[in-house]
Amino acid sequence: MLTFVICLVLLIVAYFTYGRYLEHVCKIDKSATVPSATLYDGVDYVPMPRWRTFLIQLLNIAGIGPIFGAVLGACFGPVAFIWITAGGILMGAMHDFISGVMLVRNDGLSIPEIVGRYLGGGMKQFMRVFSMILLILVGVVFLRSPASILGQMVPSVSYGVWIAVIIAYYFVATLLPIDKIIGKLYPLFGFALLFMAVALCVVLFVGDYTIPAMTFENFQANKEAMPIIPTLFITIACGAISGFHATQSPMMARCVNNESECRMVFYGAMISESIIALIWAAIAMAFFGGASELTAALAEHGNNAAWAVNHIAQTTLGKFGAILAILGVVAAPITSGDTAFRSARLIIADIFGIDQKNIAKRLAVSAVIFAVGIAITFVNFDVVWRYFSWTNQALATIVLWCIVVYLNQQKRNIWVALPPAVFMTYICSSFVFVSNQFIGMGSTALAYILGGVLTAILTAYMCYRLRKDRK
Repeated sequence: MLTFVICLVLLIVAYFTYGRYLEHVCKIDKSATVPSATLYDGVDYVPMPRWRTFLIQLLNIAGIGPIFGAVLGACFGPVAFIWITAGGILMGAMHDFISGVMLVRNDGLSIPEIVGRYLGGGMKQFMRVFSMILLILVGVVFLRSPASILGQMVPSVSYGVWIAVIIAYYFVATLLPIDKIIGKLYPLFGFALLFMAVALCVVLFVGDYTIPAMTFENFQANKEAMPIIPTLFITIACGAISGFHATQSPMMARCVNNESECRMVFYGAMISESIIALIWAAIAMAFFGGASELTAALAEHGNNAAWAVNHIAQTTLGKFGAILAILGVVAAPITSGDTAFRSARLIIADIFGIDQKNIAKRLAVSAVIFAVGIAITFVNFDVVWRYFSWTNQALATIVLWCIVVYLNQQKRNIWVALPPAVFMTYICSSFVFVSNQFIGMGSTALAYILGGVLTAILTAYMCYRLRKDRK
């Protein structure tokens, strides 16, 4: 319990301390003009109240990530608490906040365009393709998982019908102005997501549950089967750091009223996501009696995190929990899926300079995106999920390096972003050598060494570039 409480307190305190320090680093200017005022179009550039943009941002970035990822990550043991807390404060929230500020200061453009401005045209072209792949994978992942669950809840309606219904909703939500569906409904879903987390937190404190405290003996569970490096940092993305967030932030960067709102909308939303992930990791371990017991229970149900979430919510919260479970495993991924497709539309529009005021042009762009997404739904789900996880963290790594270059050019403190960029470079590099979905080397030690060599080369090149930019 003590480890959980300390981590929870650190996350809350970080918003008021480290978050404010990052505002100082970025020189937040409340009087500066913002895209919602200068580029208002009634479709994507629409000013909204801060509380609304915060809740929408939270729901856009959260979805099922901090729930499913945290449950699966809890199998590693109490070390998951440390990664969620340290990663959320120093990496994820910093990543979301500074990239959000960069987006606001660059007309709310899509993240590939921003990366191109600071890392060069070649990286921009790469990011355009890379981001599109990630967003479509996200859309497909968050399409199939709720359709499958709805098919189990309502056996009379087939899986294919649910797929069609969700796609139809995605299409409408992608086309309509942001204040019509997303601006009205998503704050309610965002509030409900927070309420569910708070309710489970109360259960942890008042119920007969024991949250494992971190010790040298139980720091990590299943050391041989589940190595922390790099697997933990790929498994728990949302809640710690996630590149997907940078693809979502342009939507709210186009809706904030001034730069002073960025800490709440971007840093605050990520800290909230970390708290949600921390609570779910804690309840998952406490409910089943420990990390090893959680692993065994998941194995009996095909490592299905959705089963665990439903079982925990309904058991601990009763009938009301069943409603919240539906929100957590159905509504939340659907809301992230539609904004993923919407972000993909914005990226294509930015690439080709397509005016999105015209609904016919929005329709044409959306049709292409959905055609590709529907095609991917026929690919094995496990394959889609594995590549989505790595792609997500690789994108976060690129954005971190972009932040480093931005801060360097602004002659600000680069050390808030440089260590996280190097760390995530190593995680993504070593995963390529370790994981069977890529090279899958038999020698783990050699894979770690090669990951380190690749990281050293990339870091040396970036440091050379940083020094050159300073002159």
